[in-house]
Amino acid sequence: MAIRIILAGATGWVGRALAPAIAAAPDLELVAGIARSQAGADLGTALGGAASGVPVFASVAEALSVPADVLIDYTKPGVVKANARAALEAGLGVVIGTSGLGAADYAELDEVARAHEAGLLAAGNFSITATLLKRFTLEAAKYVADVELIDYASAGKPDAPSGTGRELAEALSGIRQPATSRPVSEVVGVPQTRGGAFGEGAREVRVHALRLPSFVLGVEAIFGAPDERLTIRHDAGSSAAPYVAGTLLAARKVRGWVGVKRGLDTLLD
Repeated sequence: MAIRIILAGATGWVGRALAPAIAAAPDLELVAGIARSQAGADLGTALGGAASGVPVFASVAEALSVPADVLIDYTKPGVVKANARAALEAGLGVVIGTSGLGAADYAELDEVARAHEAGLLAAGNFSITATLLKRFTLEAAKYVADVELIDYASAGKPDAPSGTGRELAEALSGIRQPATSRPVSEVVGVPQTRGGAFGEGAREVRVHALRLPSFVLGVEAIFGAPDERLTIRHDAGSSAAPYVAGTLLAARKVRGWVGVKRGLDTLLD
């Protein structure tokens, strides 16, 4: 049987790319969309095409009236956690592409997922090149002690750092070697210019978030050693196409475990 999917954020930037991809996949079935501004409409016509027979609801709670297997969420930081909790409590697998949640949030959702024997996969970025950025950065951190991140995004992005930068920083803080840079507590001037911290003490990871016009999304990991540097960088363009294949892979796999997994890299092997 096809995997039945509810798509939250169905008329958004990524949702508009995902909806036709789900419809075209023989093993997937789009059974409902969630878009508050188009509630009550047919998703096909809401996206500017022919009627598809897929209803649009204003909320996850309403959409759960339709039998489904997986919720894919590309909404906003303020609502994604509640959306995921509602879907997990209903026994659905959950795929989160929305940014804004951190380690503490996912720890809470992990408890909910385990209580209801459901799986959740969250990724700061579902593109293959962003996934490789994470993999190569974590590998480099085994050999070079000092690393900091620069997080680039558009001027209007509401969260900082991005989901990509946050996921990478939290993963790095768990494995990196102690930094040799001067502790921020000893910095004079304006210590906040040393960026935001993930982790604690000498193993914390500093992230510097730039928000400027012309950027869509980019994350740069900069490693420094005596007389040499290594830079690993990912930049995204203006299309949502790079996120489609990874999101659909997650939707196909997420019912295969109980609890929370973070990062598309957890599925690559």
